Amino acid sequence: MSTPAPMPPPPTGGDGLSTHRSESTMTYQPGQRVALVHTSDPHTQLRPGDTGTVRRHDQQQNIVEVTWDSGSALSMCLDADDRIQPVTTTPPPTDGLVGEAAGWAAALQRMRAAGTEAGRTAAEWWAQDAIGARASGDTRLAARRVLAGIADGDPAVLDALPRFTSAAEAVDTAGWELFADATGDVSGWFGLRIQQRDEAMTVYRDAFDTAATDRVADLCHLAASPTSRDVSHLHPDRVRIGDVGVFAGDWARTVDLDGNDRIEVGFVGTLIAHWNGWAVFSCTRAVAEAIVADQQRHRDQYRDSLRDEGVPEDELDRRVDAALVDLSFDGDVIVADQRALSDDPDAIERIAPDGDGRYVVMGRSWCWEAVDPYACERIVGDLPDPDQA
Repeated sequence: MSTPAPMPPPPTGGDGLSTHRSESTMTYQPGQRVALVHTSDPHTQLRPGDTGTVRRHDQQQNIVEVTWDSGSALSMCLDADDRIQPVTTTPPPTDGLVGEAAGWAAALQRMRAAGTEAGRTAAEWWAQDAIGARASGDTRLAARRVLAGIADGDPAVLDALPRFTSAAEAVDTAGWELFADATGDVSGWFGLRIQQRDEAMTVYRDAFDTAATDRVADLCHLAASPTSRDVSHLHPDRVRIGDVGVFAGDWARTVDLDGNDRIEVGFVGTLIAHWNGWAVFSCTRAVAEAIVADQQRHRDQYRDSLRDEGVPEDELDRRVDAALVDLSFDGDVIVADQRALSDDPDAIERIAPDGDGRYVVMGRSWCWEAVDPYACERIVGDLPDPDQA
């Protein structure tokens, strides 16, 4: 039977005692959790901060046998150049007591909250340069592009948004700092198993990225809005009978620099019915006056175009009346003169307000439809808050 080779003598100080042993008189117990501080082994994959469980401490040789969470079984020779330290906070196991499980769940919840806060903050900083005060160019257009990219899952847009990243060589440091800041436990990170560290960082990362994207969308909704308010709750897909929406017609559509449809002006109203697939809505007196004024603007533009084409002055009114309804107010009643348009001497409609003072302007004559408020250059009417829509 072979005899084990003797251990090399430990380095000694002037008093003949081990210098390292005098620096560390800690006795480690089986089952105790420890974290690696330093090892001179050039071949190990262990890194400072890695944790494990003590199997045995040979106090005569001052060697601590450790089962590392990574799977390594490298022993620590404390009289040589290896260093470990006790982990003061034992991580709650995923399948332990209810109180321990609740403690780990609470730690993850704090990581999630910290990630959410950090993500929102990152989005605020991003917005200043992208769509805020420090941005150049058309910020409304930029905000619309970002919103479209988020909705479409466009990688070019999503990759430009704030994302949680950390350099591979700094993962341990970053993880320790984030865990300590979130939970208030400055040493607990070193007591976590590798799977728990991964879970904690995944929770933080997901919360960060989700919060950043959501906050970017909120800020873009504000920047893209013609009213400087979030009007996403008034999207046409959500407008049902009795709901408030923004309405316009094909006559108001234009095209922007990106080739996207834009609407010169949208009018706020309450959807009350559908007519041949088109929307019928009621509106306030102020909105009705804006519709009348907008119709007059279209009539003036058409008259100018006819004049540019060389149409004689005495023909202009007849040509305009034959093409566009003449709207005007007579007291509280809107008069819609369509006689030339319909070639009917009796085609004059009087639109009176209802008992609440609301009007239905050309509701069953014009092809109105609910439109996306963010496609509007201007919106007329009072918009409800999201909880009132």
